Amino acid sequence: MASKLSLRETVGMAFHTLGSNRLRSALTMLGIVIGNASVITLVGVGRGAQNLAEGQLNTLGANVLFVVPGNNDTRRQGIDFPKTLVIEDAEAIAEQVPSIRRVAPQITLSEVVQAGALSATASVSGVTPEFIPVRRFELAQGRFFSSSDLQAARNVVVIGPDLRTRLLPGGSAIGRSLRIRDQSFEVIGVMAPKGAVFGANQDENAYVPLTTMVSKLSGRDPTYGVSLNFISVEARDDNSTSAAAFQITNLLRQRHRILREDDFAVRSQKDALAIVGTITGGLTLMLAAIGAISLLVGGIGIMNIMLVSVSERTQEIGLRKALGARSSDVLRQFLIESLVLSSLGGVFGSALGLGAVTLVAVLTPLPASISAVSVLITVGLSGSIGLFFGVVPARRAAALDPIVALRSL
Repeated sequence: MASKLSLRETVGMAFHTLGSNRLRSALTMLGIVIGNASVITLVGVGRGAQNLAEGQLNTLGANVLFVVPGNNDTRRQGIDFPKTLVIEDAEAIAEQVPSIRRVAPQITLSEVVQAGALSATASVSGVTPEFIPVRRFELAQGRFFSSSDLQAARNVVVIGPDLRTRLLPGGSAIGRSLRIRDQSFEVIGVMAPKGAVFGANQDENAYVPLTTMVSKLSGRDPTYGVSLNFISVEARDDNSTSAAAFQITNLLRQRHRILREDDFAVRSQKDALAIVGTITGGLTLMLAAIGAISLLVGGIGIMNIMLVSVSERTQEIGLRKALGARSSDVLRQFLIESLVLSSLGGVFGSALGLGAVTLVAVLTPLPASISAVSVLITVGLSGSIGLFFGVVPARRAAALDPIVALRSL
């Protein structure tokens, strides 16, 4: 009675069989290669989007709160900000909320900024001197405006580095003039690079004193007074953020005489991180599912080719069984051939996917990345798919009657 073939012998036979049909084996693996590469690339891109959003939010500061006008419904319905926050609200928060350190009200307009023959459309923000410490901005050149600039409503401006490159490319920008509407502004500072937040490049912005913005650019609304786009609030520390949000909410409800729905919202970095994490996590799962479909298609391709292989190798299987090979030997050989195809495809696909993730990280602002655990899971999944879809062809091969198979010789 023939002895059972060892695992080493079975693996060797599987590699010999696959090597004798290189083109067909390569084409069979292609589906798994594409599937693995798709999963790793898409998951890496999803993780990159999450990392990018979290990195941008971290620049806001962990203990910074943003008070924005209107509720979720009013902000979705209108293009402009609702005029439910006014300068007096910011002053009240600064005076009456004990758990905060600084308050920075802000009015932002989109304006054409000119320097001689050059011009650019930029976000021009009216802010106070507290803007720098609250929002954690830094200056590369010159200075930020002072309390005296604010009180006198002077025509001074601080610009972002990208706006400086576009409008004042040569020499120092300090002391030169920019024109906003019909007003001339003296450049007194240039911000250090800050980057983008949610697609808005902060390095293309310009900043003027809040009083200058109100008196010479935005004006005062006859009904609402000085309405704000939002108020940045710095809590005393990370542990005070929740208390500050609660106190600000209660204060504004009293000031606005609110009985039911708030006409403002208080957001923190943690709230934004939770929302972004939920969105990007769902996006990553969706992308992984799309890639997994490619893996499934590759598995079906393996099953199809292996079924064809069983039909083509009927004589070989019959001869092996006639010489004493057991059904379990034949079953194991076909399963190993499926496993080899899917595992090699998983390895090649993973290498291709890692290369694509690296290219995305190098050539785009997206910090795409993939963990080693995710790669191992993907390779393991592709191997499992190969085993799963190889069962049917393997069982069919093992069930062949050697006498029937040898009749075609």
